[in-house]
Amino acid sequence: MPKLIFLGATGTVTGSRFVLETQGKKLLIDCGLFQGLKQNRLKNWDPFPISPAEIDRVFLTHAHIDHTGYLPRFCKHGFVGKIHCTYATRDLCEIMLRDSGHLQEEDACWANKKGFSKHRPALPLYTVKDAEKALSYFEPVYYGEDLFVTDKLRVKFKDAGHILGSSFVDVKTMWGNKTRKIVFSGDVGRPGRPILRDPIQVFEVDYLILESTYGNRLHDNSSAEEELARVINESVARGGVLVIPAFAVGRTQELLFSIRELEEQEKIPSLPVYVDSPMAIDVTAVFERSKADYDLRARILELNGKRILQPKQIRFCKTRDQSQAINEEKSRAIIISASGMVTGGRILHHLAYRLPNPNDTVLFIGYQGEGTRGRTILEGNPSVKIHGQQIPICAKIESISGFSAHADYNEILAWLVGFNRPPLKTFIVHGEPEASATLAEKIQKMLGWDVVIPEFNESFELD
Repeated sequence: MPKLIFLGATGTVTGSRFVLETQGKKLLIDCGLFQGLKQNRLKNWDPFPISPAEIDRVFLTHAHIDHTGYLPRFCKHGFVGKIHCTYATRDLCEIMLRDSGHLQEEDACWANKKGFSKHRPALPLYTVKDAEKALSYFEPVYYGEDLFVTDKLRVKFKDAGHILGSSFVDVKTMWGNKTRKIVFSGDVGRPGRPILRDPIQVFEVDYLILESTYGNRLHDNSSAEEELARVINESVARGGVLVIPAFAVGRTQELLFSIRELEEQEKIPSLPVYVDSPMAIDVTAVFERSKADYDLRARILELNGKRILQPKQIRFCKTRDQSQAINEEKSRAIIISASGMVTGGRILHHLAYRLPNPNDTVLFIGYQGEGTRGRTILEGNPSVKIHGQQIPICAKIESISGFSAHADYNEILAWLVGFNRPPLKTFIVHGEPEASATLAEKIQKMLGWDVVIPEFNESFELD
């Protein structure tokens, strides 16, 4: 009988890690890093609850660090099996895991230099070398391709429409005369967003592991692009610089697409657009060679000669000197930099420099997890701690939810309505407690499904 164990993304939107035991195999679906609150981040340093050497294979829903970022440490501590995902996810992980290892080393170095860590010396969670070892275990497959772990255990990836390469992990297991399909949603994408296809509909699901990031919220019905135009134009009128913390994967590329469209429609002036994230620059290159994953409109635009991810004055900043030179811009410019929740990376330096200036604007276009600097800034606090210093928040703070790559609760419910029958049980994960509870209540009330919100390290036998 299959057994499902929840080792992350319980009561939080990070650290996705689920173990499925079936057919004598132990499969790990996602291997994410915990982020946000210190009590969650400290879990990254804990021994994995199951010896990594006991896990036979890893399956990744997509490349975001809260779903993949623990892999280098996981492999360092004994995992030697195969890691499966889509080809685009593999290509993105090659960039993101190396970058994450670099950031871990850099943050430890900075902490030692400035002396703001309690540890002497501060050590990285893992290194670039650890990330490269993990990457050697990747064996990607195509969407829809059958991957047989045993003759009675099949896994398939289906397009989740969240970011490039994102997938629902569809597991079919057979024992005796029974067959059960277990689907891990990863992060459910939004219909109707540019560049990528909409989430695919799934059927015949017996057990569903469902994210709930926006389980208690609806996205603003106003056009995200129109709101972006407003913020840009007001920033220009204010005489300052617009800083946008954005995830390097997905959000940055959609933002570039929208800025280019607004320029061509003459809804905003053409401004210097600085992409100040080596990872985002490399990811944009992956997007440009992954046109098979584009939706129809994006493909047609490309066929007609559009460089869909390139505003007129785009400027890619790879080196540290190029990044520091952006400080010379005093007005009429846009800075896009990672990370999206302001947990690390070059965005910290930009915010430390720009937040005290009332003429500058900081725009959040994605979810800000509990305990992150992004949440601190967004909640209207007078200051935020960056590199051991309290930075006053005087800049104009804006937020647009319409750029989120996560489905809201109406969009999730609409996807669930498409199931041809109710699952035997639906597990709600990857959400803060209120969001998970709200989504569970809505599913029970509107669809009548059996819903469970698992706790950390809780396990279930799947009949």
